[in-house]
Amino acid sequence: MRKEALIFGSSGALGRGVVKTLLKGDFDHLYLCDLHMPEDELPAVTKIVTGDLSDSANVKKAFEFVDPAEDKLLFLFSTVGGFVGGKMIEETTDQDLQKMFSMNFTANFNILREFKHKVAKCAGGSAIFTSAYTAFAGEAGKSVYGASKSALSHLVETGSEEGRAINLSVNGIAPFIIDTPANRSWMTDIDFDTLIKPEEVGDLLLSVFRNFNFVSGNIIKLPYRFPVHFNLQK
Repeated sequence: MRKEALIFGSSGALGRGVVKTLLKGDFDHLYLCDLHMPEDELPAVTKIVTGDLSDSANVKKAFEFVDPAEDKLLFLFSTVGGFVGGKMIEETTDQDLQKMFSMNFTANFNILREFKHKVAKCAGGSAIFTSAYTAFAGEAGKSVYGASKSALSHLVETGSEEGRAINLSVNGIAPFIIDTPANRSWMTDIDFDTLIKPEEVGDLLLSVFRNFNFVSGNIIKLPYRFPVHFNLQK
């Protein structure tokens, strides 16, 4: 059975770390999708420069590169999203509201819709989306961000239910803070060892993908990381 994977948002800090890990997996081919693409050469990779993914036409165009087949399994990971925070509800503009739902929900809805069309013509598949820890509880100054991520989490659960008919599992991850250069730039009083590494997210994705036929409908919380200084093999 052939296995192919698509990574949306592959050029960001999280996406690059995940790609680094997935390249070590047993995928026959990877499709890297983002607004901008680095010039590096990677084996068995197709690079797809996308437009605004909240526009369904751009998503359809990206998926034209993927050929479905009955002897193929398709996998997908999306890091697509954005953040507007620090504003109380009364300070939040219409533009803030539209931007958050466009980036965090609409774009991923479009991705899942097209992915379902492809998986329906394959042996099966799995999709994982990036929600946020904030989606589980109200947090001052993050109303539209949290609400849009909550909507994405609901999409994951609904997609999981609908996916049963075509052997498609759908899950999400909900990280608190990922260890990226941007996050490190504003976090001056934290032990960086407690931040989840992008490559570790990739390891988690591989585990879910390996067991995609019975792991579905979950939003996996990633609240923190602690360093392991002992040998787990003993």
